[in-house]
Amino acid sequence: MQFNSIHFLIFFPAVLLVYFVIPKKVRYIWLLAASYYFYMSWNAKYAILIAFSTVATYLCGIIIEQLSLKEDNLRYYLKRLTLALGIISNLLILFMFKYLDFTIDSINAVLGHFNISLIENNFDLLLPVGISFYTFQALGYIIDVYRKNVNAEYNILKYALFVSFFPQLVAGPIERSGKLMKQLNHADEIKLWNYERIVKGFMIMMWGYFMKVVISDRAATVVNELFTNYYAYDSVELIFGVTLFAVQIYCDFAGYSTIAVGAAKIMGFELMDNFDTPYFSTSIQEFWRRWHISLSSWFRDYLYIPLGGNRKGKIRKYINTMIVFLVSGLWHGADWTYVIWGGLHGFYQIVGDITKPVKEKCAGKLKIRTDATSYKLMKMAVTFGLTCFAWIFFAADNMTIAVEYIARIFTRLDPWALTDGTIYSLGLDRQQMNILIISIIVLLLVDLVKYKKGVRMENIADRQNSWVRPVIILSLVFAVIVFGAYGAEFDAQQFIYFQF
Repeated sequence: MQFNSIHFLIFFPAVLLVYFVIPKKVRYIWLLAASYYFYMSWNAKYAILIAFSTVATYLCGIIIEQLSLKEDNLRYYLKRLTLALGIISNLLILFMFKYLDFTIDSINAVLGHFNISLIENNFDLLLPVGISFYTFQALGYIIDVYRKNVNAEYNILKYALFVSFFPQLVAGPIERSGKLMKQLNHADEIKLWNYERIVKGFMIMMWGYFMKVVISDRAATVVNELFTNYYAYDSVELIFGVTLFAVQIYCDFAGYSTIAVGAAKIMGFELMDNFDTPYFSTSIQEFWRRWHISLSSWFRDYLYIPLGGNRKGKIRKYINTMIVFLVSGLWHGADWTYVIWGGLHGFYQIVGDITKPVKEKCAGKLKIRTDATSYKLMKMAVTFGLTCFAWIFFAADNMTIAVEYIARIFTRLDPWALTDGTIYSLGLDRQQMNILIISIIVLLLVDLVKYKKGVRMENIADRQNSWVRPVIILSLVFAVIVFGAYGAEFDAQQFIYFQF
């Protein structure tokens, strides 16, 4: 069930209707049933996997907490063993369903160069939707219990709801137990009929839908054309294609997270903001503080810092950074293109850190004002350019396409494409392309207000006259219904991050 499906538009109001009228004490049970129905609408049998992950980490959490009540050497080692078993069992399932084919194919590719018999791959496992998201959320919980950051949850139904909460189940944000679990434990205390909260939640959802069906799905038509038939296009079109992919994936993923945040808010739950105007970043390091915040902070807290972080010298810091980004790339997809994408971001950060003193010294000697708007705009442009270059590997189906795509950008110059109307022959007609361009301008303006003023979209009307909010809501509803990318000329676009 996708957020942009008729199924969900029936499902969510039905869930709300029951949620608002049933006794407070059983609200979490209803949400648990709704969450499992939501997940099983893709493939019912894979509910077994999320149930296994839930039970395994639930038991691990209780065992770890009980062993922590009285510390001695035996209990300490049993506690560590329990944590290791919980992590390994979940990662093994993730490996089996997501990385087994990739591993076998990679080994076969290496063995083939030495004329060694290849490993037969008789596995044909369908990747369960959202497995990387709920696995990391569950693992974060048992690690937090081990670190005594949170108490173990003894109500298995409430814990199961934490792992499977449907708004953020299949594409995040990856919530922490200290925040979401606490809210679920107090679900019976939520004031349901809160007009201000419900209206803001609805506004957030509509903004997410605007990003997804008006911008991302429309941009996908052009991106798919350019990355599929890249050999028929030259530099300007291909640069336009990867730039538009940057917009597409942002609006797709941030759109999902925004809808999730809005849906949860309507029910009285606060999810973390997963994106914070990432394309206004002035460095790659800042980009990762603003992009997929729940995942980047997860890797920071549960991988980078345990590896030693920046506490063991520069070389170790750079090794840890590269490990985190290579793993992040692999988390996104079982293909070498994702590993290269992650590796590039790790390389960017290492080079940025090494050259930082040199850049600061040069700026001082050349009397360049680093606080000037022009300087910040230049840094934003460079950061965006580096990000887009890496996106080529993310968007390409394989390494061959990525390399050839880049080669054509640098060898097939065609500046006249900027003025001869080529832009209107890339899968969208003039009207559809103009809708896309105007929608992107709206997106930039909303993000600019958030970046400069710290005001989120749903709060823009807070200090305005009373008629402003209804106008914004009606405008978003109108844009989604009238300008959403529907119909025969558009393919129904699944959220990109569902595959991760």
